[in-house]
Amino acid sequence: MALNYRLVLENVSKKFGEFRLNNISFKVSKGEYFVVLGPSGAGKTLLLQVIAGIITPDSGRILIDGVDSTRLPPEKRNVGYVPQNYALFPHLSVYDNIAFGLKIRKARREHISDKVREVSEKLGISHLLDRKVKSLSGGEAQRVALARALVVEPKILLLDEPLAAVDPVLRWSLRDYLREIHRMFKATVIHVTHDFTEAISLADRIAVLNNGSIEQIGTPQDVFYRPKSEFVAWFTRTENIYRGYAEPVGSGLSRVRVGSLEFTVCGEYRGWVVVSFRPEYVVVSRHKIRTSARNVIEGVLTDYMDEGALVLLKVMVNEKMVKAYITRSSFSEMKLRSGEKVYLYIKASQIHVIE
Repeated sequence: MALNYRLVLENVSKKFGEFRLNNISFKVSKGEYFVVLGPSGAGKTLLLQVIAGIITPDSGRILIDGVDSTRLPPEKRNVGYVPQNYALFPHLSVYDNIAFGLKIRKARREHISDKVREVSEKLGISHLLDRKVKSLSGGEAQRVALARALVVEPKILLLDEPLAAVDPVLRWSLRDYLREIHRMFKATVIHVTHDFTEAISLADRIAVLNNGSIEQIGTPQDVFYRPKSEFVAWFTRTENIYRGYAEPVGSGLSRVRVGSLEFTVCGEYRGWVVVSFRPEYVVVSRHKIRTSARNVIEGVLTDYMDEGALVLLKVMVNEKMVKAYITRSSFSEMKLRSGEKVYLYIKASQIHVIE
């Protein structure tokens, strides 16, 4: 029943210029942190604006707490919307920016004052109330925008790329901050982003949006480790994605031929499939080792990229590139150099098959 959900989208479509949202359907539970993940141009902002009531869909239904809200104006939906640029009013103080929604609702002055100060204290910005918006840092502006959305006690909080405008160092702390806000306000959050690290660290569930269509909906574990499409595997940086021909070999296993490469996978498959495995699943050794892994591959290290705590190795196996992550300490201990032979080990259970 729709009443069990805070938000339900049923086959929502919208043509916007040359772009189109195509039959978007999903359900979001009360208190859930739901992330819409996709590349630039996928339709993420358009989808948020349709949910907010800023744009009316061409077809389909939007239900909020079981009530058909498809044609309701934004002010009747009780939805808080934080756009990517925060859209704060530069001529108003921080206090007046936060109070804006309550004033529009014609709340009593005492109630407005109490709510602004309550939310400001919870978000740690009460010391900013008399400041002008122009004097705020990026992180402060984001908190003020969140306070303005939360002060009206919205049923749903819509966040459009909330961390895109801040520097990488601040992004880490603000990610924790969003997690704390979700817990503190028990908010139902719809958060759109192109950043898969952001999605996996915040989301209860993720919807992957590509070119106006939903590719997959699931938990972060489902989306990142069991992608349902080649696009999802690529966008979530699975890195190792190959198309090959599968044949069963007995004992619940199949062999997938990818050119001169062969992979043993769990499950019985026949015909053309896509296999994928994440680089962190690959065990790397300079010498052959005893292991239960069914896939043992010999290749040549052609390049590597230092990514801080991890090093991404690029290994050429015949005509195919295989990528593997190892720790910086392992990389130093193994003294790996480009042009050297290495052995790669991948368990059959860690290779995902997309039919």
